[in-house]
Amino acid sequence: HYLDAAGNPVYSGSVNIDGRQYTLPATTISLRRTNLDHVIHGLSVKSNTRGLWDWDVTASLYDYASDQARSPTIARPVASTGGAGRITDQEGSGWNTLALKGIWLPHFHGGHIVDMGYQRESYKLRTEVSNATDWINGGASSRFSAFNGNTELHSLYAQDTWGFAPAWKTTLGGRLEQWRAFGGERANATTTVSYGKREGTWFSPKAAIAFQAAPQWALKAALGRAVRMPTVAELYQGTLDHNNVITNNNPDLKPEKAWVGELTAERDLGNGVLRATLFHNDARDALYSQPNMTVMPNVINVQNVEHVRTTGLELAFQAHDFGLRGLDLSSSLTYANSKTVKNDNFPDSVGKWQPLVPQWRTNLLAAYRANAQWTTTFGARYSGKQYRTLDNSDINGATLGGTNSFFLTDLRVRWQATRQWSAALGIDNLNNARVWAGHSSAQRTVVAELKFDL
Repeated sequence: HYLDAAGNPVYSGSVNIDGRQYTLPATTISLRRTNLDHVIHGLSVKSNTRGLWDWDVTASLYDYASDQARSPTIARPVASTGGAGRITDQEGSGWNTLALKGIWLPHFHGGHIVDMGYQRESYKLRTEVSNATDWINGGASSRFSAFNGNTELHSLYAQDTWGFAPAWKTTLGGRLEQWRAFGGERANATTTVSYGKREGTWFSPKAAIAFQAAPQWALKAALGRAVRMPTVAELYQGTLDHNNVITNNNPDLKPEKAWVGELTAERDLGNGVLRATLFHNDARDALYSQPNMTVMPNVINVQNVEHVRTTGLELAFQAHDFGLRGLDLSSSLTYANSKTVKNDNFPDSVGKWQPLVPQWRTNLLAAYRANAQWTTTFGARYSGKQYRTLDNSDINGATLGGTNSFFLTDLRVRWQATRQWSAALGIDNLNNARVWAGHSSAQRTVVAELKFDL
């Protein structure tokens, strides 16, 4: 809650903070009660013959067996004893996945390794928002809004890794994907609008080549295409206004398509590896939530951004017994120039940094094994300034909803007392940095662990 000038809590209405007047709607700081029962199933079976053929079957099911959230539409503190409100019921939502994978080692020239597989993903969205005379214990009295829909994806893929010459290896492959969206509908209190079935097929090729230029040097190049379909929530979750106009999200979203390329050089240092990678990502129809400035009044929903481009360089280093027996070290430094190139619905974003992609990022992890019983680990991470909006208007990242630059350090000491017993003591965020990632993250935290392995 907010406090007024006298220090009294304010949950709605007018409040004066540092000479500025704010008006809080009744539901801005509201109570909420949630009762949910989600059921998840998983199954994984794989062979490990290391012979001509191996396979892997993985399946999962996530079911919203019950999911009900209740909230008042009247202000606190009156709402604490009941009164009008709304009930959001998501029972029936969920998803299931199936992945069949195989690896084939044919016994003919070049030492081929063939990977192949089939994947299926199915998602359901079921949401009903109802009015209630008593938001705490009452039942649903009338519909306020609803949104439902389904998406389904089938894909086949195959790739062949082939050592076609003593110093050369290549990988060629592709993925064929068939996607459809169906059963989409949104409703307000009186009207239901249904959307027709959508479907499409896309092919994504990939190619990579590696050359062992010298015993210590390896050069690699890779190029591939990826397609990201809109989720069922991005398509259908939202509301209709009193004129039956969509006010959230977009049932006509296109898939996001990107070409990704890399050039890599690796140096074998004997006790470690030094790697440099130049990467480029060219994305079309990227999926982002943004305001549509071409309509009045402006609508904020998930839209396609015509062109986003990222180019960068990563340096990475890994070594064991680095200058001292028992000391393992790994580190990386990444520079990324990631900007919006074309966005007709939101021109103010053109030339601005892509959200949540910092220009600079680095990390360091050092682990020292004094003996078989004692291990000390120290980690450090740095991330440069990030934005959460496409037009980079959120210049103050150190606030609720923002993301700021940060430098974090962690320390952990582990003692392996016996084969089965171990203990550890760690300090996360050792330097007590204030980090914002949508909300304020935990500052210095001490963690103790006692573990027994059967």
